[in-house]
Amino acid sequence: MESIGVHMLLCAARRRCSYLVSSLGSGRDDEDLVVPTSGGRYDVHLKKRQRVAVYWDEEVSEVRRCTWFYKGDKDNKYIPYSETFSEELEEAYMVAVTLDEWKKKLESPSREIIILHNPKLMVHYHPAAASDDWGSTPTEQGRPRTVKRGVENIAAEIPNGEPLQIDHLVFVVHGIGPACDIRFRSIVQCVNDFRNVSLGMLQAHFRRAQEQQQIGRVEFLPVNWHSSLHSTGVDVDLERITLPSINRLRHFINDTILDVFFYNSSTYCQTIVDTVASEMNRLYQLFLQRNPLFTGGVSIAGHSLGSLILFDLLTNQKAGPEEDERSPGGSRTTPSSGGAEEVKEILQKLELSEYCDVFEKERMDPQALFLCTERNLKEMGIPLGPRMKILHYISSKTEMQDQNAAAPGTASPSQRDPDGTGDGRDCQYRDVGLGQVSANYPQLNYKPTIFFAFGSPIGMFLTVRGVKRIDPNYSLPTCKGFFNIFHPFDPVAYRIEPMIVPDLEFEPMLLPHHKGRKRMHLELKEGLTRMSVDLKNNLLGSLRVAWQSFTRGPLPAVEAPAADAEAESDTSAEKQPDTKPEEPPVAKEETPPPINVGRLNGGNRIDYVLQEKPIESFNEYLFALQGHLCYWESEDTVLLVLKEIYQTQGITPDQPLPGSQ
Repeated sequence: MESIGVHMLLCAARRRCSYLVSSLGSGRDDEDLVVPTSGGRYDVHLKKRQRVAVYWDEEVSEVRRCTWFYKGDKDNKYIPYSETFSEELEEAYMVAVTLDEWKKKLESPSREIIILHNPKLMVHYHPAAASDDWGSTPTEQGRPRTVKRGVENIAAEIPNGEPLQIDHLVFVVHGIGPACDIRFRSIVQCVNDFRNVSLGMLQAHFRRAQEQQQIGRVEFLPVNWHSSLHSTGVDVDLERITLPSINRLRHFINDTILDVFFYNSSTYCQTIVDTVASEMNRLYQLFLQRNPLFTGGVSIAGHSLGSLILFDLLTNQKAGPEEDERSPGGSRTTPSSGGAEEVKEILQKLELSEYCDVFEKERMDPQALFLCTERNLKEMGIPLGPRMKILHYISSKTEMQDQNAAAPGTASPSQRDPDGTGDGRDCQYRDVGLGQVSANYPQLNYKPTIFFAFGSPIGMFLTVRGVKRIDPNYSLPTCKGFFNIFHPFDPVAYRIEPMIVPDLEFEPMLLPHHKGRKRMHLELKEGLTRMSVDLKNNLLGSLRVAWQSFTRGPLPAVEAPAADAEAESDTSAEKQPDTKPEEPPVAKEETPPPINVGRLNGGNRIDYVLQEKPIESFNEYLFALQGHLCYWESEDTVLLVLKEIYQTQGITPDQPLPGSQ
């Protein structure tokens, strides 16, 4: 329970009360006595009476040892007095009890009067209001406040605390700007909401596993890169060139929208990826220091631009040696003599044999050649004309790779991978003139289990960079799980699966509602759509039969009965094709064929769409912004994250969710 920005030490966790009291009352030095609270994310320094955040920067808050409280007639909770004044109240109370002398009056620091009538009746009076300019005083001072000693019988919802066992760790990276939701809250506050929702979902859907002590909880830690980016002095430079008109709008754009352009700048992109990677590595090491018994896995989640940053980091991670050995090209670090010969053949084909010594000196193999940019060639001393020839060759080969990969079942490994590495990773080729900013991507100290993207523009950025299709055989080097979660009205979110299977149109997976069914308005909409389709098919069938009977010639009146029977059989044969084609679509809709979306998520579906709320379905434009910022408090999103995390440990929800894989 928090009040007026103060954390109440004894009321906040009743399980620690006896420990704290004994620690405070002991004769040892309390300066080094630190008590972890809030799941280990905060430390309370008892002697300093301070509450300090462990994993992120936050203003230090005051902690009070609460013994005396007051509550007004309009207050919904008790508010603690300061420790100094509580000691005065306690001293006066003990004197009154010892001497049995009541009606004691004390004056609070704000010059308010507290009267101790008896042990069960103690009141706090407001100060007398001064007369106004007309010389009159208020006739009503309001009812006095109730004063209470001790924490017994205080009707306050004090949480029992979080489970001590941590099964999994998730790092959450924010998107553009310092605010992450419609209420302009920071990433720390939004992740706190996400964590609280996860605790509720665990109790609701994993109760059996909790009762059997198979699971504890999942820890979510925020990763902030915006403050580091804007502490480089770029804000001062922007301020000098910003026009003075519409000042608030321009300041908002400089602080939020420009983050997208910063990430597409080679200078600031390096700052961003360095900050994100180093912060996640720092948090990981600090978490292991504070939780030495932790043996669970680590996953990462990104919102908006944060998901793109994580995707670029993951695509540039180095796989383990055992994974490199599986590729036909063997080790990628040592260029072979055969690779140098291939580069020499390419240069001879381009009539640039005089530069073979330059490329051989730089130990250039085909893979390194296809990663070269114009800047690299210029630094090697290659003149403009030969540079253009080499870049044109690289670009044409890259386009041929995409065309071959786009034809399913026809591209051989050598066609998809002309540089001989055998990697089969088409996403990698966006470095070859396809738009990704050149940066030195740091390596993470762990291999993420799953990558969750919320409201992600990854698909759009890959398309803008020139990646037409993702190879179905491609997977992130160190992360085998990838989920793209989005709201249907999110204007920033884009799909991933159509880039893997471009020739097939199919809907994203509908994320199951956390209560186990579709929202009623969606079921009603589907029912009406199905009914209208059936009515349309029946009407068209009736019109078709009527038109066929109208255009058929008149039958002779004196025709034999055999001819009549033959005509009836012809008529039934004509009607039969009208009814048969209507049945297969219904069967296909009930049992859709499985869709192969490649290895990016281990063969499982990637795109998941949330169910909009009934009020959101009235006007999708009004709720577009809310759709991009809704993930922090979305029970459906949190439940999918928990389900996929615990599925890696062989633990499933109490009741299987409809529509889930």
